[in-house]
Order: sequence, then structure tokens, then C-alpha cells
Amino acid sequence: MNLKLLHPSSWTDYELIDSGDGEKLERFGKFILIRPEPQAIWSKVLPDREWMSVAHARFDREQKDRFRFTDDVKGGWKKIKPMPESWQVEYSYNQLKLTLRLALTGFGHVGIFPEQGTNWNFIFDTLNAWSLPKARVLNLFAYTGAASVVARMAGAEVTHVDASRPGLNWANQNMQLNGLADIRWVYEDAFKFVKREVKRGNKYNGIIMDPPPYGRGPEGEKWTLQEQLNELVRLSSELLEKKTCFFILNMYAVGLSSLVGLNIVKSYFQPTSIEWGEFFLKSKQSRDLPMGTFLRFIVS
Repeated sequence: MNLKLLHPSSWTDYELIDSGDGEKLERFGKFILIRPEPQAIWSKVLPDREWMSVAHARFDREQKDRFRFTDDVKGGWKKIKPMPESWQVEYSYNQLKLTLRLALTGFGHVGIFPEQGTNWNFIFDTLNAWSLPKARVLNLFAYTGAASVVARMAGAEVTHVDASRPGLNWANQNMQLNGLADIRWVYEDAFKFVKREVKRGNKYNGIIMDPPPYGRGPEGEKWTLQEQLNELVRLSSELLEKKTCFFILNMYAVGLSSLVGLNIVKSYFQPTSIEWGEFFLKSKQSRDLPMGTFLRFIVS
């Protein structure tokens, strides 16, 4: 059981062009963006003038320390060339054909985390390999719902939980863009929802969680990854079926090793094999960019 380094190789509508000095230069479909990246503490390969000559927009942080993560990133977009506020990208992997809505948000996000393409492939392959008439999948901290849409495309009954109304609306748009219906949307603190599901005795064939380092629920509930992840995984172990199941944990928190997730998961699950390690974005001409840790397993 060795640590793995994985990158999403199926993208054509996404490209990491360069990174460094606390920023990254990325292409999303037809548009090139400059965004903050605290982990890019090295120097850029391309000169600043080349970044500015190709970019359509740049997100500037109000926060002075560009190499520090916080739970409340503030700033704004400055358009350098004409581009829309919202657009679409395509993602293809074998029989998976995915359309996703992107937009310039006030927090510097655009609606997807490109490194998650590796997990989308995993979800699609796993669900299609099973002969279950209706697999049940729970997606926690589900953001704009790409993983939920992929699971629904593969025939699963999907419960999508997020504490952001705009995020749920965005996920619903992604579902409709892909000609799908009947994803269950839950506007709630993920921790509270899982506790209630355990009491109800509900079970799932797949659990996906992508918890932020910090967060707030709809009623002001405070989420801190380091304080609550262990209990969340313990509760999730009561929701997951013993067989024909999968589990995915993503962590994007500076300072937490992939061994942290491995140790927590092994405390409550005993799968025969686990994949764990780091996701990264590969650049043809620049340095590869780390994008957090992952852990996932399947029990057939």
C-alpha cells in the first residue's frame, strides 16, 4: 500500500499553463485566468508580461499575505480581455460526457476543482461495474455537484448535501445541463445531516466527502476539519454498506499529510485495499502543482 500521485489526464478543456509567486495561470475552455495559489511558493517559469498578454481575467486578493490560507478569501476579478461572466466546459472520459457551468465568483473560484477529474472517473467506473439496480450515493460538502452529476449519470440515486444555497442552485444547473433529473438536494450542515441519517438507519453504497478546512452551516454551525473529521468519518462508517460500496475523502488543507486521512479511515473501515496520496495538476512547461490529498477504496 504505497502513496500515489495522481493527476487528471482526461481534460481537454482545462490546462495548467504556469504557476508561481502565489498564483496560477489556467485555461478553462476558451478563457485563461490568473488566480491565487498559496502553495505555489516557487518562481514562475513564464514572465509576468506573458501571463498578462494571454489572460482574460485576474483575481486579486485583498489579503496581503498571498501564501496563507484563510476561510474567508476576499478580493475581486479584473477583466483584461472581453469574456462572459459565465460559460461552459466539457469533460470526457470513456462513455462519460460531462458539461459543467463555470463563472467568476467573488471568492476566486470558478465552479470546479479540475484535479477532481480523477475521482469522477473512479465514481463512473465503480458504479458501472456493479450490477445494482439502484446504488445510493451520498455527496457531502458537494459544492457545484460535478461528482453528484457523474454518479447520477452512472444510474445512482444521489443525495447532495451542501450548506450553500448558491452552491445548490449551481449544482442544479449542472444537473439540468446534462439532461438529468431527480438528484436529492439537501441544504444543511453536513455533520448534522450525517448524524440524523445514522439515527434513521439509512445506508449508502457510496460516500464522497470534500470537507473544507473551515466552514459555516446554514444556522452558523462552525466546521473545523481538524476538530471534526474523525467523528464525521466514524459516523459515515455506520452509513456505508459493508459490501458493494465505495468511499472517497478529499482534503485540501495545508499542513495535513495524506497519512492523516489514512489513519482516520483505517480506524473505522477495514477494506482490503486503499488508494491514498496526493492529487496534482500537471503542466507541460511549468512545475506540477499539488492540489491536496485523497483517499478512496472499493469493497465489491
